[in-house]
Formats: sequence, structure tokens, C-alpha cells
Amino acid sequence: MAKNKAGIWITGGSSGIGKEAAKEFARTGSDVFVSARRVRELERLNEELEKEKLSVKFFPCNVASAANVDQTIKKIYAEYSINCLINNAGVTSFKTAEENSVQEINDIINTNLLGSVYTIKYILPHFIKQGKGTIINIISSAARKVFTNSSAYTASKAGLLGYTNVLREEIRKYNIRVINILPGATETPMWPSDVRKEHSSHMMTSEEVARLLVWVYLQEGNMVPEEIMIKPIEGDL
Repeated sequence: MAKNKAGIWITGGSSGIGKEAAKEFARTGSDVFVSARRVRELERLNEELEKEKLSVKFFPCNVASAANVDQTIKKIYAEYSINCLINNAGVTSFKTAEENSVQEINDIINTNLLGSVYTIKYILPHFIKQGKGTIINIISSAARKVFTNSSAYTASKAGLLGYTNVLREEIRKYNIRVINILPGATETPMWPSDVRKEHSSHMMTSEEVARLLVWVYLQEGNMVPEEIMIKPIEGDL
């Protein structure tokens, strides 16, 4: 791969939407850089892609650490460059506000909200210098609708939606696109196994969402789909 060849950086790429997005982008011939905390899962992703004679570059990263994010972006730019950031890393707890521990709240806010803020903060100078870039944020329909047992998760996603909506207006002048995707129930390992077993047939698949991300990224010209809400055809669970 030639030095400074631009690609797509996906966080939270070890499972779910991030993993499937990495596969879909690799199938388009794009150079894909994938980050997550679980290195073995990133290796397994390449093992699966090997059957299709494809691969991705992986850069282990804990997005909840600003220093780790900064180091990871420097490592990527040492050999390549990035033209699209997909903020996908996320965790949740499915507990009431009363039941959530302070540690759980911190983990959710630090990963889902601050993690995305950190990746944006450290990649912006590169995008501005390049004169272009795309930031795609996987948010959640929970940012718009009330779901019980998800107060900390909702706070993280609603916070990210607000942050990126302001960000978009501030960086239009740099030719940088900010696109927010708000998925409803999607079958991923984030859900408890009993919920997936009972409701998987009513959920969207990670593959469906991944294909949408590729479509959104590939749109050219002066049109930008700034916010897209997607849900299972039968509606919310």
C-alpha cells in the first residue's frame, strides 16, 4: 500500500455494525483501518475476510482514552491517511438509572460520547489540511425517543447528536461532511442473548446498516444526507 493512501477508519470494529461495515468497505476496494480494544476479534475479522481474498489494517485503540486516540491517529497517518471516520464504538448496560453504578455510567459516557469527541478532535486538523473529509457517527434512535433502562446510553447518544450538529455548522467551510445515522433495534452483541433470541427476526441486521454506510459515504456532489433515522419495518421493539 502506498504511503498516504487514504482510507476509512472505523472504531468499534470488532463486532456488530463496525465489523460488518469493515467488510462492506473492504469489498468496495477501499482501504480500511479498524480499531477496537479486543485485538483477537480484529484478527478474527481478517481471518473471515481472507476467504474473500480481502483484508483490513487494524489499529487497537481504546477510544475512551484521549491519549490512545491521539497515538492511534498518528500511527495511521505515519503510513496512510484517512478520508472518512466512522464513529461506531459503543457500550450500554440495559439498567435503570437507579441500578446503574457510577463506573457503568462513566464507561458508557466515556466510550460513546467522549470517545467520539476525541476521535473527531484529533482527526479534524488532518481533514482541514486535506481540504475534505467525512465523519459518520453511529448514534441511535434513543437520542430522539425515550427508552427505559437506557438513561446513561441515551445521555451519551443525545450528547453526541448535539455535539455533531454544532460541529457540522462550524466546519462546513472546510468541505467536511458530518453525517449522523440513528439506527433503531439492530441485532448486535450489544443486546442480551435472550433479547436477541426472542426478537432477532424483528431487528435490522448489522449487514443492512453497513450497506447503508457504504452508500452514504459514496455519495458525491453537493448533496449531503446529514441525518438518517432507520428502523425495523415493524417499528421499535
